[in-house]
Amino acid sequence: MVVLSKPTNGQSSVIRASKPSSTLLPCVPLIDLSKPDAMNSIVKACDEFGFFKVINHGVPMDFISRLESEASNFFSLPLSEKEKAGTPYPFGVGYGNKKIGHNGDAGWVEYLLMTINTKLGCDRSSSIFGENPEKFRVAVNDYVSAVRRMACEVLELMADGLRIQPRNVFSRLLMDEESDSLFRLNHYPPCPELQDFSESNLVGFGEHTDPQIISVLRSNNTSGLQISLTDGNWISVPPDQDSFFFNVGDSLQVMTNRRFRSVKHRVMANGYKSRISMIYFGGPPMSEKIAPLPSLMGGGQASLYKEFTWFEYKKSAFKSSLADNRLLIFEKIAAS
Repeated sequence: MVVLSKPTNGQSSVIRASKPSSTLLPCVPLIDLSKPDAMNSIVKACDEFGFFKVINHGVPMDFISRLESEASNFFSLPLSEKEKAGTPYPFGVGYGNKKIGHNGDAGWVEYLLMTINTKLGCDRSSSIFGENPEKFRVAVNDYVSAVRRMACEVLELMADGLRIQPRNVFSRLLMDEESDSLFRLNHYPPCPELQDFSESNLVGFGEHTDPQIISVLRSNNTSGLQISLTDGNWISVPPDQDSFFFNVGDSLQVMTNRRFRSVKHRVMANGYKSRISMIYFGGPPMSEKIAPLPSLMGGGQASLYKEFTWFEYKKSAFKSSLADNRLLIFEKIAAS
């Protein structure tokens, strides 16, 4: 259950969780991409959590540190300068502050949203990158290119672990030149009103699942990320600035016929420390038909979902709130 706090200083109201979690996830599923059993470990983690951490990922630390520095510089700008990036809706490119989406969701967060497909929003790109646009743009492009390669490697190992062919059945969607992928930089400033409390119940970014196939998160060393287990309990994930966290998305849940489930997650605000996170959302092309893969439905297993295009999903999701089950209208039969 969530309740809204009272707006202060004319700002948007933000969400409070009525039952903050103080429990740490005892053992985040760990995937070492240098190990030969990585494919099986990925499948096991997706079966059990829909969430895992990746090490020995091959993304240069220089790319990570440069982008974090550029992001920090951008979010340190005066609000009037950040707002020159434009609002992120309806084009999916721009700067947002507290308002999340179109349907009243809010959080203790500011963010910069970018489309990866260069055919979308490219006319606004020069205004997005602040005072030194070329330096920021290069940092984003280097980072996203490296993370996308890693995400594709993970998705191909996933296909290997599921024993399905071709092994690029998932990764090809991210590499398609029409791929509707997104990149997001989130900044959660310190919240002074939390400094007198031992436990935060102010939501920086409310509970939700990610719509795409896979999302890849990296943050600085400030805590805040929580995931919901199958029993409904919220568990805090220890931060690790040198690793990447992967979330199963709604599209992958459908393609695996709900064997893998998109994980609910949220971010809690911090009283003292700023949190910066970088998220790559690997999505399919707009025209791509999303449906359970026949190779994963052996033994007469029925499809749990109607076939739909990514465009149809996005059109429907546009009308939803952050915590809604956006796949509900595409379910074919009641899922247990």
